[in-house]
Amino acid sequence: MQDLFEKQLKALRAASLDRHLSEISSSQGPEITVVGRDRRARRLINFSSNDYLGLANDSRLRKAATEAINEFGVGAGASRLISGTQSPHLHLERALAEWKGTEAALCFSSGYAAALGTIPALVSKSDVVLLDKLCHASLIDAAKLSGAILRVFPHNNLRKLESHLEWARREHAGRRLLIVTESVFSMDGDRAPLRELIELKKRFDTLLMLDEAHAVGVIGLHGRGLAAEENLSDDVDVQMGTLSKALGTSGGYICGSHDLIEWLINRARSFIYSTAPPPAIAAAALAAVDFLSSPHGEERRLLLWERINLMRQLLLPSARKAINYQLSTINTNEGSAIFPLLVGDEQAALNSAAALKTEGFLVPAIRYPTVAKGSARLRITVTAAHEENQIRSLCEAIKRLSEMHDL
Repeated sequence: MQDLFEKQLKALRAASLDRHLSEISSSQGPEITVVGRDRRARRLINFSSNDYLGLANDSRLRKAATEAINEFGVGAGASRLISGTQSPHLHLERALAEWKGTEAALCFSSGYAAALGTIPALVSKSDVVLLDKLCHASLIDAAKLSGAILRVFPHNNLRKLESHLEWARREHAGRRLLIVTESVFSMDGDRAPLRELIELKKRFDTLLMLDEAHAVGVIGLHGRGLAAEENLSDDVDVQMGTLSKALGTSGGYICGSHDLIEWLINRARSFIYSTAPPPAIAAAALAAVDFLSSPHGEERRLLLWERINLMRQLLLPSARKAINYQLSTINTNEGSAIFPLLVGDEQAALNSAAALKTEGFLVPAIRYPTVAKGSARLRITVTAAHEENQIRSLCEAIKRLSEMHDL
């Protein structure tokens, strides 16, 4: 039994694909304390977090969580359909629906659980799911779990999606079709061509599920996401998102029609058979939604875009300089707070991340299976909490290290 995974682990290590947990001994923020394997703590500038608005340690959210603990305790005690639905859960769901401009909303314990519960509730055997190749693992796993026929189209390739839809309507006439995509893709940072996707959805009479995880809080007035920014919310059947990124807490949600939400309450197994999220987390998430809906929240979002634009202005010349050392940018559009720097080789990506860590920056190396083999990268994320000098320092470090052939 002791040697059960020894060979597999050796293979992972040989391919530079093994992973290890890093202990963070501080709250989340633009600077965090990382404890190394030697148990030595080091303060690093953090460019790895999805806490886009800097709300994970915000005093408003902490106050809301503390008050909820005092009133409702720590745990919900049961699943939502038994006795776990407490007032903060319902208050949050009503606020999410109002904020997103939908009839109703339903919260899950995680974004992964939201995907895993929703897609199998929407489609089943002989139905067809059409999935963008770069969709998050949770969406892929959910599509496989549903038992539906799965067709993957190349990233943002509308012509291939159209071909798949024509095939599905011809070979599986009368069956339900579901297009699944993300508004902002987590590893490349680019946006989906939402307007064109909706045109195909209407032409072929399909459902459309849009994961707004990396758009919420970042894109659109008051951070309502890409569908809201493009005034297309009414054309998206299922709006998915997370509470764990720009909203600074934990959990996932689905927004849509009353009938959709009622159906999920009855059929989404990850909702039905999970203990309800802690009421304090729901209360903190509600505080985040209220903040985003306020003028102060919009100011914070616009500050984030100032930081994004500064990163783009400074990073791209540094990355172009680094091309000679196998470092180049994938995404140069104005789509998101995510800046991937393509390295290619897995070990080279690890070396690049280690070199930046020596310089005082936490920038993760992303490798297979999160991204395709041979497309390992550094994934830089910008938050509203970053200071201008921190962004400038990172870009200078990338340029300096590339000149020294360390990247």
